[in-house]
This record gives sequence, C-alpha cells and structure tokens, in this order.
Amino acid sequence: MDIPAEHRPVLLEEVMEFLKIGKTSTVIDGTFGGGGHAGEICRRLSREGLLVGIDRDWETLEETKKHFDPGDAQVAFFNGNFIHMKEYLSSCGRASADAVLLDLGISSIQLNNPERGFSFKADGPCDMRMDRRESVSAEMLINDLSEADIQNIIHKYGEARFARRIARGICRQREKERIVSTAQLRDVILKVLPPYYRHMRKDPAQAIFQAFRIAVNHELDMIETGIDEAIGLLNPGGRLCVISFHSLEDRIAKLKLRHYRENNRVTVLTKKPVTPREKEIVENPRARSAKLRAAEAIGR
Repeated sequence: MDIPAEHRPVLLEEVMEFLKIGKTSTVIDGTFGGGGHAGEICRRLSREGLLVGIDRDWETLEETKKHFDPGDAQVAFFNGNFIHMKEYLSSCGRASADAVLLDLGISSIQLNNPERGFSFKADGPCDMRMDRRESVSAEMLINDLSEADIQNIIHKYGEARFARRIARGICRQREKERIVSTAQLRDVILKVLPPYYRHMRKDPAQAIFQAFRIAVNHELDMIETGIDEAIGLLNPGGRLCVISFHSLEDRIAKLKLRHYRENNRVTVLTKKPVTPREKEIVENPRARSAKLRAAEAIGR
C-alpha cells in the first residue's frame, strides 16, 4: 500500500498557527495517519525536539513510516490509542508535552482502500475496523445485532432520518442473505429510503456508514478520555488542537474545553470552531466538514 498523492492534511496552516511549535518542543500527534500534519511539525523541530506519533491503525502506521522523513527531529512511533498518550510519552523519558494534536475521523489512505470497508463509494468487505486485529467488525454488528440496537446506532451516531426504516430494511435483507459487502449495505439503505431522499446532494449512505464505523471503533468514547489525557500532559502555555468531522465529535470537544476553561485549566482559543477556507475545500473536498478547536493550558 503506497501513501496516496491525494492525502492532504486538513487545516494544516491553522493547526500550525495554533500549536506554536518551537524547535525543542515535545509534540504528540495522537492520530498520525498518513503523516501530513506530523511532517510539518517535524520541519519545525530541532534535534532536541520530539514528536510522538500514535495511530490505532497499525497497517497505515507501518506504511507511513516507510515514507516519513522526520528531518532533524526525534520521532517515536506507537501503534495504539491516543487515550494512552501519557504512557507512550513516559516511555520516551518525558513527563509533559508542549503541544497535542488530535485529528479525529479517518484518513484518505483508509477511505481509498476498498478492503477496509470505510467508503460507501467502492465495494469491499463490511469491515470498518481501525485496527483489523480487533474482533468486532461492521459486518458482525449489521448481521448479529437486534433491529432495535441497529436503529439506535443509526440514530445516535449517524443522526440520520429514517433510522427505523433503515434498520428494518437491514434486518429483512439479512434474513435472505448475510450482508457482507459495502455495496450490499448501500443498496439496502437506498432501497428503503423515499425516492426524493436518495438523490440528495449528500449521499444518504454516508451517515449510516459513519454510524457503524463509530460504533465499531468506539470512537466517541475515546474523545473525552483523550482530551483529559492531553490537558493533563500539557505544560503551562502548551497547546491542544482537536479536529473533528462529525457534529457529535465537535460537541464533545466543545463541552470538554468549556469544562476546563470554567475550571481555570485552559484558555479556549477558538470562540467558534475554525473551518476550512473555500480554497482548501476546492482542493480537498473531504475537508468540507472539518472543524478545529484549540486551547492553551494555564497550569497543571
């Protein structure tokens, strides 16, 4: 798997502006992915600087490492979840950080590989696991959960209309044959929706695929813990950036940062989330839904 040329880090200029990385900074990239943000971070670090790169997806991490040029910076890679960033940082001999980046969601590398099952635009297995060594895939949820549980996933994580209708359609289809591919899942979704809704500008399958992906990877559960870990590790004046692609993710980040602001732990630097400029959206349409929130640590 080669790193695709179309992989572009979202809100790169804005992230660098907020993180304010110095030459000797200790930086944690909790979602290393294709290394787009990390590459720019390393260009700002000297030999005394350290980047801790973390990613749940060991396949993407291993491939990115082959192409990644750290420059003069020290880089330590960890295959795991950013909720364990304190442990990873400690293993590097450091107890605190100057900057933390959490770029939530999935990368172009994952989306562009049909075998991962993240995209509704290409046929592949209904997998959706960030780490394919984990035991539970989207196929298992789709075929083994009750209709009520499937409806709850679609409603809660997809915030989608017609959740009950879609859940019922999935359950009826799986009685005929097991739903194992992304094409099957998308066909079921479109089949049960009203004709006018199938032809919306935004493909209605997107929210459903997103809902199952979030459920498979327990993504929302991790965000609060990750922000807690990050705030606890930041030196006074240290910066945290959180990029979200889903309203639920952004809501969690917003409320968490508000909590720490009210407890005099951080200064929130973004009154409203920063969104991509039109030029970036034209060059990288997947950036359209990105929202960036940032905060600066007051004390520890």
